[in-house]
Amino acid sequence: MSVHLSESTSETRDGGPAAVPGQPGAPVLEAVPVRHPGRWVAGALVGVVTLSVVVSLAKNENLDWPTVWHYLLSDLVLSGLWTTIWLTAAAMAVGLVGGVVVAVMRLSPNPVLRVVSGAFVWVFRGTPVLVQLIFWGFLGAFYPTTTIGIPFTDVVFFEGSTSDLVPATVAALLALGLNEMAYASEIIRAGIQSVDAGQTEAAHSLGMTPGRTMRRIVLPQAMRVIIPPMGNETITMLKTTALVSVISGHDLMSNIQAAYAQNFKVIPLLVVASIWYLALTTLLSVPQSWLEARYGRGVAGARQGAFARLVASRQPKEPIA
Repeated sequence: MSVHLSESTSETRDGGPAAVPGQPGAPVLEAVPVRHPGRWVAGALVGVVTLSVVVSLAKNENLDWPTVWHYLLSDLVLSGLWTTIWLTAAAMAVGLVGGVVVAVMRLSPNPVLRVVSGAFVWVFRGTPVLVQLIFWGFLGAFYPTTTIGIPFTDVVFFEGSTSDLVPATVAALLALGLNEMAYASEIIRAGIQSVDAGQTEAAHSLGMTPGRTMRRIVLPQAMRVIIPPMGNETITMLKTTALVSVISGHDLMSNIQAAYAQNFKVIPLLVVASIWYLALTTLLSVPQSWLEARYGRGVAGARQGAFARLVASRQPKEPIA
């Protein structure tokens, strides 16, 4: 935006110098927006391309919209959708709780805890989640029988078939939960280390135990660093559940594949799956934005999304003294 001075006020009546801006008789400041034709051209090109893609998809007969609407709310799809939702929630719960434990172990002064937790992260973060899914799905071929008892003795409390104890859905939960535990531990460890060490020292000087200090002082401050990547991890976990189809976990993608294996309508049913995944990821973005606004209060440069601004606008404002 450029600013021009009006000629009628650039001099005083007696020919003296112009008045200082902001005082009586000062020159009139006229704001003239700077033109950016390149932005309008780029916007028009992007709009035309987007519109052409949308129209092409809408008019494509191979998309078969009647089949999409028929399966969108069918019992088969809704059943798989429920499995996908609870798998995501359960795997993230396992990952978060276990991630806190593993992160604390990695920060422990005990070398045994550090080595064991580091080896855990190395194994589960270093192998593909698809390999882990298949491994847990075929755990019965590795350990045909599961035995629970006192190690190195003949005392047995329970013994049963591994295939019966670990069906496809349980195998999927183990694979996704343990994999997420490894990634979450690194995120949580980074969040804990981002808190100034003086906070811990001050809490200890007040007589707080290490566990209480971690729960009441360190973790609440670390949440500002933990929440954004963990929100992305939750969305990633939702989409990763599609891999459960390789062990027939009866999730959304498994049921979609079973349907198009019978009617051969692959594209319409993949559109159904995409619609549901997009809807769920959109819903997950709402609490993530709220949590970021909640734990980022009072921090300079904290990201404020549209939902966060809406929440902030509804907060009661304290009167100014």
